[in-house]
Amino acid sequence: MVVAIDGPAGAGKSTVARATARALGFTYLDSGAMYRAAALTLLEEGGAASESAERLQIDVGERVIANGRDVTEAIRTPEVSEAASRIATNEKVRAALVAKQRALLESGDWVAEGRDIGTVVAPEAEVKVFLTASPEERARRRADELRADLETVQRDQALRDAQDEGREHSPLRPAAGAIELDTSGLSVEQVVERIASLARAARMG
Repeated sequence: MVVAIDGPAGAGKSTVARATARALGFTYLDSGAMYRAAALTLLEEGGAASESAERLQIDVGERVIANGRDVTEAIRTPEVSEAASRIATNEKVRAALVAKQRALLESGDWVAEGRDIGTVVAPEAEVKVFLTASPEERARRRADELRADLETVQRDQALRDAQDEGREHSPLRPAAGAIELDTSGLSVEQVVERIASLARAARMG
């Protein structure tokens, strides 16, 4: 079974998806970490973005191991975030990483989160959820997580949203049949319980 969780930056996807995977006993897949890891490789080694994506050997779970190295913290810097957003508009990069994601999801039970899981990577996912929250709430969460200036985060978030929603390949949008869930004012536990209930119901048929 695949539970696909999509949504914009700061909607709580990573926290919710990780907790939902634990609640269900599923494996967690952070697709965004794959783009970040490819971006980090590109920043460090140069070359073509598509080549960084194609040669990326990655294990994405509680820790992110890229090309044999733990990059869990290194991929969370603002510089890497900006580079990841930039290369995510590259059709060849997306094709390479989508292929890797699909290969992972072919077997087993997964909670996969990103921006195009339900629309592109796993459109046949048994459960599809589009998480969102108000721009103010999303920016506040992101600023707390990164211990960054709120105004800077709001500016970067607006840019990221525009790039994600306006890109030619796999633009950010709810998948067909996805349940839209606004997490503003909800606890992580409440959101996880809602999604876990959907998964259990889908498994029972």
